[in-house]
Amino acid sequence: MNNDHLSLEVDFKNERRKVMFSAIFSVTLIATLWIIKIYEWFFSLDLHAFALKPRTLSGLPGIVTEPLLHGDWGHLFSNSVPLFLLLMATLYFYRGIGLRVLGYIWLFTGIGVWLFARDNYHIGASGIVYGLATFLAISGILRHDSRLMSISLLIIFLYGGMIWGVLPLFHHVSWESHLMGSLAGVFCAYRYRHQGPAIRRYFEDEDELAVSQDEFLDEPMGPIPPPNFHPGQLSQHFPGGYSYWYVPKESEEESKP
Repeated sequence: MNNDHLSLEVDFKNERRKVMFSAIFSVTLIATLWIIKIYEWFFSLDLHAFALKPRTLSGLPGIVTEPLLHGDWGHLFSNSVPLFLLLMATLYFYRGIGLRVLGYIWLFTGIGVWLFARDNYHIGASGIVYGLATFLAISGILRHDSRLMSISLLIIFLYGGMIWGVLPLFHHVSWESHLMGSLAGVFCAYRYRHQGPAIRRYFEDEDELAVSQDEFLDEPMGPIPPPNFHPGQLSQHFPGGYSYWYVPKESEEESKP
């Protein structure tokens, strides 16, 4: 097996590990949210004691526990699907910083809500969803990476309507969580703009290999051309890796009848 095959095999294994880790971690987090909700429903519990209550000592644990609680099944389901997709994309494309991004968004959102939100109980993972969506949308643009920019455009296309969620349009919605999550996502995108995945440049050696037509015309013919060679015909591939165009010299042009 040659080095190219070994390299491809290693790349395939690395990609498979990245996909597996991203999927397993995302599924585990979503499963945790559902287990908590099922436990609350099955035992008829009221877990609002773990909700985030701004500017209160009793609400401090909510900085961590707020995303784990949801008001009803519809609330939980509406957060589960985008959270899974966005978290998996973050962990896959930004391996090495994905978990740190999640941690920053989780904590900064909770702290921001605790400091500045309305004096209500705040629960739900929507702040994390907004944070991850904002991070993915902005990070690829800041990095000038075509692959990550395509993810940014996809996020903007799919979740562009989420912008309304950061405005105080619905009193029953914790728009403060959405706003703080989005700000945390912007911070992470800027904070890690030079860290994480290496920027992939496609055809990066194209400028070095490309030779203009003028350069072709100025190049000498090289080795002796074949007997049936005529002006304008592409030459054989000579040793050295180049193929030249044969252009008759002025003296040859003048000698023609």
